[in-house]
Amino acid sequence: MSIGNSPEDERPFHDVSEEARTSVGRALQQARIAAGLTVDDVSSATRVRIAIVHAIEADNFVPCGGDVYARGHIRTLARAVHVDPAPLIEQYDAEHGGRPAPTPAAPLFEAERIRPERRGPNWTAAMVAAIVVVIGFVGFTAFKGGDDGSNAKDQVAQGASPTADKSASPTPKKSKPADKPEPSDSAIAAAPQDKVTVQVSAVNGRSWISAKDHNGRMLFDGLLKKGDSKTFQDSSKINLILGDAGAIQLYVNGKKIEDAFQPGAVERLTYTKGDPEVG
Repeated sequence: MSIGNSPEDERPFHDVSEEARTSVGRALQQARIAAGLTVDDVSSATRVRIAIVHAIEADNFVPCGGDVYARGHIRTLARAVHVDPAPLIEQYDAEHGGRPAPTPAAPLFEAERIRPERRGPNWTAAMVAAIVVVIGFVGFTAFKGGDDGSNAKDQVAQGASPTADKSASPTPKKSKPADKPEPSDSAIAAAPQDKVTVQVSAVNGRSWISAKDHNGRMLFDGLLKKGDSKTFQDSSKINLILGDAGAIQLYVNGKKIEDAFQPGAVERLTYTKGDPEVG
């Protein structure tokens, strides 16, 4: 007879409570049913799309577009069905790796610093130059026509009606500045050939985006509102995640990307110095 633990005592212990715990989506679904609400009711009250409500209740958080959006949807749906969102958020973080570390300030500043500067024509300098030319022309004409002016004065003194001198210099017309040229694709996203440059513009709506350099360092992680634009640059590679690719227009290394991204689609993209083709 042996003394000590039997082989059965050394078997791994299974945490039954973890296995039996209700998932986040299931908890929200049960609370909604208990509150007597339909998915349409919850969607109308929270303005969260019906498809996303169904996906969350099925524990599918991919349509949310990222952890930030997922936490926000969980909090909104929990309040709509009258449950405390804090435990559900904690459970989501535990099951999906916890909250991401805050984005370092230095990469954000670096992304802003390397943004290609687009300078338009200096219309102020052009107008000043045009005014100087006009003033010089008027002064020269007045000096040259001094003798003609004295003859006109003599005629007035003698009682003769002064007539218009056809040889008088015409009134100079103010030059009209040329129409401002429309910027080309290369001017919109100018990029050096020894680096990869990616410009992300939210032209069709807002979208969450994430951008990392070739070392995996985070350059940006946040929401672009409609009309916003971000430019990222690296020596070899830029990795992107687009939460709503249909709202985004991309320029890579000075060229427009013509991929027809679908609205609401999540896209993971990588671009290098040799693109615009996806690396």
